[in-house]
Amino acid sequence: MLRTPEIEKHEEVKRLLPNKGEITFPIEDLGFVVIDHPQITITQSLLEMLVANNVALVTCDKSHLPTGLLLALHSNTLQTERYHEQLDASEPLKKQLWAQLIQQKIANQAASLKARGCQTDADFLQKLSQSVKSGDSDNREAVAASAYWPKLFAGIPGFTRSRTGVPPNNLLNYGYAILRATLARSIVCTGLLPTLGLHHHNRYNPYCLADDLMEPYRPFVDVLTCSLTEKFGMVEELGKEVKTELLAIPAMDIKLENQTSPLMIATQKTCQSLQKCFSGEQRKLSLPVLT
Repeated sequence: MLRTPEIEKHEEVKRLLPNKGEITFPIEDLGFVVIDHPQITITQSLLEMLVANNVALVTCDKSHLPTGLLLALHSNTLQTERYHEQLDASEPLKKQLWAQLIQQKIANQAASLKARGCQTDADFLQKLSQSVKSGDSDNREAVAASAYWPKLFAGIPGFTRSRTGVPPNNLLNYGYAILRATLARSIVCTGLLPTLGLHHHNRYNPYCLADDLMEPYRPFVDVLTCSLTEKFGMVEELGKEVKTELLAIPAMDIKLENQTSPLMIATQKTCQSLQKCFSGEQRKLSLPVLT
């Protein structure tokens, strides 16, 4: 149940409003809750129910950027077995899986540029995606990035992708944070360890695997960011309208395995395919295709 302080403090306002200003949501229908105001309070009983229903709780800092994530510790009955399979995965397998992720990321970047009319650069990236080796030993990801970002935002002179860079880097930061939380939730629901990555390894990063698996999904956020930049211009501070559209990322349509589904469902399928790769049931990941 959601209550606003402005209404709680004014009995006359409460009396005039339908449902006394209280708004309710079925928890089982929620995937995420984003806390983005310093005056928001949340009860322990609600936290307990959110965790029990595998709802990811995202908190934001004073700049309104997502910085924290609360997930369930136990959300899969085969969790222990799957932990062991993940821990026992060989280095060659992890390198092959990382190559698949980067290959699809670059292919999706190519599709993103093609949609913006950059056919020559799209062809270059598409060809580059086909040359990714195990573990991306030739660092094709970096080569693709150097060609991708200047063309994607060609209207912004000297644009570079940086967390602290000029807009629309702030939109990308927010969108990627929502995407990362989506992947982390799907990883936990699948019974895998979000800390143990395929490629990303950082002693201070509890979501290395999410950072791995989100790579081929990033171009979907890039496309949305382009659209929002054209719609709202160079936004220095994210307003309600912009954040509302970015918060819809988990529900955006994604094509995966020749089927279209919400991104939150697609990430679940990607994580399930990873688990099957760890268990030896299959060799390829189910990854999103940007068309």
